Order: sequence, then C-alpha cells, then structure tokens
Amino acid sequence: MNRIYLAVGVLLLGGTVIDLLWTTLWVAGGAGPLTSRLMVWTWRSLRRIGAHNSRLLSLSGPLVFALSLTGWIILLWGGWTLIFAGAEGALIDTLNRGPVSWTDRIYFVGYTVFTLGIGDFAPRDGIWQLLTVFATGSGLLFVTLSVTYVLSVLDAVTQKRAFANNVSGAGTHGEEIVRAAWDGEALHELDLPLNTYVRQLTELTANHKAYPVLHYFHSARSDRSPAVEIAALDDALTLIRFGIPDEHRPSGILVRSARKSIQNYLGTLHENFVQPSDDVPPPPNLNALNEADIPTVSDDAFEASLADLDKRRRTLLGYTESDLRQWPTRRNE
Repeated sequence: MNRIYLAVGVLLLGGTVIDLLWTTLWVAGGAGPLTSRLMVWTWRSLRRIGAHNSRLLSLSGPLVFALSLTGWIILLWGGWTLIFAGAEGALIDTLNRGPVSWTDRIYFVGYTVFTLGIGDFAPRDGIWQLLTVFATGSGLLFVTLSVTYVLSVLDAVTQKRAFANNVSGAGTHGEEIVRAAWDGEALHELDLPLNTYVRQLTELTANHKAYPVLHYFHSARSDRSPAVEIAALDDALTLIRFGIPDEHRPSGILVRSARKSIQNYLGTLHENFVQPSDDVPPPPNLNALNEADIPTVSDDAFEASLADLDKRRRTLLGYTESDLRQWPTRRNE
C-alpha cells in the first residue's frame, strides 16, 4: 500500500469537497478558499491584459465559472485516482488484459464519478467497493450542486443588471435623477422608484453575500454597471438628504432606507475586490438644482455635510474604479 498516494488523494478530495460545499451551500460564508483565490487571480489577470477593453473584462464572470468547475472536476478526479492508486490490487481488470496502469485508474475513476457504469474495471472486494460507492456519490453531489449554483448565479446576474437599468433610466448622474423627479413643489415622484431600488438592493446584497462571484461579472456597457448606477443613486440621495430642505424631500423613511441599503451593499465588497480610493469623488452640484428652480440649502451647509461622508464616498469611488469606470458626473448640457 502506498500511503503517500492515499494521503495526497485524501487531502485533494477533502479540500475539493470543502471548497465545493463552502461555495455553493454556505450562504453567509462567501466562496471557498480555493475558489476565492481563483476569482481574484482571474480578475487581476484580465485587468492587466485588457484594462481598457470592456468586452474582454465582460468575460471575467463566465471565465471564473468555467475555471471553478474545471478545477473542482480535476481535483475530484485526481483525488480519487490517487486513492485508488494507494493499493496495487485496488482494481481488477475484468477482461484480463494485464496489470492495471495509471491510465486505467484514471479511466475507472472518470466513469465512476460521472456514473457512466462501463464496468470493464471493478473494485476489489471490501473497502474498495465502499470507496467506489463514495466516488459515485461525490460525482452526483458535484453535478447537482454545480448546476444549482450556476442557475442561481445567472439569475442573480440578471437581477444585478436589471437594477442598473432601472437607475440609469431615471438619470445618468445624481443631479439628473433629482431634477427628473421634481414636480415644481416636491420630490414625491421618487417615492415609488426609491421603494423599488431598496427592494432590489436588498436582494443584490443577499446575492453578493451568497455568491461573491457576482462581483466579477463586468458589464460591457456603463449603463448596465451597478458600480456606476449605485454611485449616481448615492449622489442623488446625498443631494436629497443634505442639499434640499425637509419640506421638499420624498418620504424620509425611504431616503434613509435607500442610503442604508447602499451602505449594506458596500459591505459585501471584500478587500480583494475593491479598496477605498485615496481620492474623494467630485461633490454633487447644487447649482444644477438651482437651475431647475429646486430649493436648496446653502453651499456651506452642504459642504459641511459632505465632510462626514468622506469614507463612504471614497469607497464608492474605489468601487467604480475597480470596475474600470468613471465617476458619474454632470456633463455640459
């Protein structure tokens, strides 16, 4: 019996199963240690190769998926192959073609894990029969969890882009969102959209905690990028909360809920994906609201409020920069 092969096989198999279960089943745990490192490595590599190519970066999410699934298959297959190589007589050639080779072991493990049931090799009686059953079970576990995981993540990606589309439909920057909602007296037209944004952000936050791979699904279009649209929405909420008098604001509860939802979402951005920027993004422009005859507080009062939001806004800028986007600002109109 070769104890080295057995030990290495058990380690590979154990690490793979832990990473698979961690990534697909542990909702609050994020991705497993192997998958987390793979995601970071893939994203950083694509950023170095195509820093200014959104089309290339849009492949990061699918590529992470493909590499993760491939890695799990290889480690699962390799682990069981080493385990069955741990004893010379673990397998029997039912066709009596001679000694069992490494190719034969790889072949046996492959059709066992993927439940093909070809049968020209068989396990020796005893523990090896039991291990064959476990190998088949691990294959079924891998296929079931992987399919469920992929479908769940793709659904979450769709929700993520739907949120970005909803916000971009209201405006491409904070001032435009506020001006579009002004009815001449107040901003109550924002009540319904804000309620929708809060619901969508809550779902996005839960999805990002469960599936960190969502961070790496880069959109080729900026108007479908949550990084840009969350920054625009936060600027709009900053203008509403600190730049407009109370009597003209939409529902205070909705404004607070929306700002809290953004804060919770930012909490899902782990340090390997985004770091707060060293710079502070340009402040929202009260003059743009004054041009639309929207009442505002004084510039000094608004600037004093922005000083307390420094860390939040640098994190938002870091998020947009990590997605290789520019901060959404008002252009010359």
